Amino acid sequence: MNDSREEMGIDACLLAGRLMMEAGAETYRVDDTMKRMAASLDMHGADSFTTSTGIIFSPGGQRRVKLTSIRRRATDLEKIARVNAISRSLSSREMSLEEAYGELKKAESGNFMFPFWLQVLAAAVASASFLVLFGGDWRNMVFAVIAGGIGFAVSEKFHERTRVKFFSEFTGSATIGLISLAAVGSGVGSQLDIIIIASVMPLVPGLLITNAIRDLMSGHFMSGISKGMEAFLTAFAIGSGIAMILSFQGVGM
Repeated sequence: MNDSREEMGIDACLLAGRLMMEAGAETYRVDDTMKRMAASLDMHGADSFTTSTGIIFSPGGQRRVKLTSIRRRATDLEKIARVNAISRSLSSREMSLEEAYGELKKAESGNFMFPFWLQVLAAAVASASFLVLFGGDWRNMVFAVIAGGIGFAVSEKFHERTRVKFFSEFTGSATIGLISLAAVGSGVGSQLDIIIIASVMPLVPGLLITNAIRDLMSGHFMSGISKGMEAFLTAFAIGSGIAMILSFQGVGM
């Protein structure tokens, strides 16, 4: 492998790892994907050190070590599936290195998330479903739909503007608390606690908690602990937003 092709192979492995981490993949899956890609490119002895904020990749032998930073983190299962498909095609020789790198660049620039309005609708429907699951009165379903949908939208928009995850989730949960309190305070709604709990469920970092546990079980303690702390801060932000609204209004759960 000549120098330019070798450099492209290293960049392809790093790009695949970064895209998967930014899309919310587990650390062990990222490491495995990068090593399989490297092996298919005759980089035997390749290894990587992956954290929530960066990846250090060693191609093995006398090749130089490279690193990349994780700029953002979200949940994008479609992007993870696409990178996995590219990795498998490269490993099975169904795709050349140049083709694989081009597809990875397309995946990097592509937007595979559902439209924002559909995400808000899904959050609203999920909130209503959780209200029923928690034994809430069907008459309160409309308030869970409104609070859950608006709270999720506020959280996402604030995150786009501020890039501060804690603040966006705090604001989204506070919005849910205000809407729920207004619905119950006006007398048209009841079961304040169930409305709030159901409405904040779309903000709960379930995938992050799962990945943290999976990483810890796989021996990736640094990534597991960092993801666990991020999940804890998210839960704390959600609880703080609700608690602030209720304390201001003098209402206890």
